[in-house]
Amino acid sequence: MAPLDFGITFKSDLDWKRELKIAQQAEESGFGYVWSFDSHVLWQAVFPRFALWAYNTRKVHIGTLVTNPVVRDVTVCASDFATLQRISGGRMELGIGRGDSSRRRLGKSPTTMANLEEFVEQFRKLTAGEHINYDGVDVVLTWADGGVPPVWVAGYGPIALRSAGRIADGVVLQFADPYLIKWCLQFVKEGAEQAGRDYSQIKIMACAPVWISDDLAYARERVRWFPALVSNHVVDLLKRYPREELPAELITYVEDRPGYDYLHHAEVGSSNARFVPDEIVDRYCIIGNVKNHIARIEELQSLGVHQFNIYLMCGDEEKQVAAYARSVIPHFNGRKVVRAAKTKAPKAKTSAKRSTKLSKTAKAADKPKRTKAKAPAKKPTARRARATA
Repeated sequence: MAPLDFGITFKSDLDWKRELKIAQQAEESGFGYVWSFDSHVLWQAVFPRFALWAYNTRKVHIGTLVTNPVVRDVTVCASDFATLQRISGGRMELGIGRGDSSRRRLGKSPTTMANLEEFVEQFRKLTAGEHINYDGVDVVLTWADGGVPPVWVAGYGPIALRSAGRIADGVVLQFADPYLIKWCLQFVKEGAEQAGRDYSQIKIMACAPVWISDDLAYARERVRWFPALVSNHVVDLLKRYPREELPAELITYVEDRPGYDYLHHAEVGSSNARFVPDEIVDRYCIIGNVKNHIARIEELQSLGVHQFNIYLMCGDEEKQVAAYARSVIPHFNGRKVVRAAKTKAPKAKTSAKRSTKLSKTAKAADKPKRTKAKAPAKKPTARRARATA
């Protein structure tokens, strides 16, 4: 069974001071990765925040989840990462996809996998201090000496997943549904075989929001936005593949989707998620008590998942990190699980009231907490760049 890491992903909308404290909390709690969405119009920019995290943490790996090859010029992106490799001591990682919210908000479509593959090749050369041909011009980052960041490729369809198998150090799968994870991995394996690669050397990441609570109705409302986010990719797949080539478990729920407003992307309580049924919420996300969370993650691990990445944007972010550190991560580290304190979200008197008050609750949850964090280390410990290919 694959060893398991844990990560968190920020949406980029929190106060930067609070976000930094959570990143430090995650590092101290046994999380190995801190990621961020990269949607520069909707939310705050990633690279200034990465510099803060890199300087004020010592062990966690840091990266985009995900950027894309058209919003980010490869020379600029490589230069940013090469700089951050120096600051972090080689802890940066690149997550990349075809582009969703950062492209859609500009009125543009996702790019092609061919473009993505070219970007990755040039990015690796530039961060290694090697030369590339950039529109007929010889370009090299002569000072890039911090190592080449591992590259994680996100995808849903067979073409993107085979591409990931051919070129990626890691693969990003945005759901916690074991059936769909297994379906996706067959194409990653095919791509690895096409390129003559050892599939076992490719890292697999499953990403999803979580909510620990016995109040399943409330928990579902905290995470229902996530299958709505995934639906954007599913709708795109249906434009490019015959329905019979895609699993019903992935496509059926989008048939009655009325539309999607990117101004409320990844937002708790958004009307974007009204069409998502409970069954899909339960499959794509992880909710329920601690035993439910451990059982699902064990199932993902048995399929070959190396990292479970929590989309940390449902409210009570500090409590979620603490709950996983106390009750879930120790189980996978081979230590006895410590019984978690109750983390139930407050129940509304009726389900109707719960629904109408949800957006207010979400906003309140996002206010900065006045809790002290450990003083940041003055100098990060230098570490060699980690190679996962």
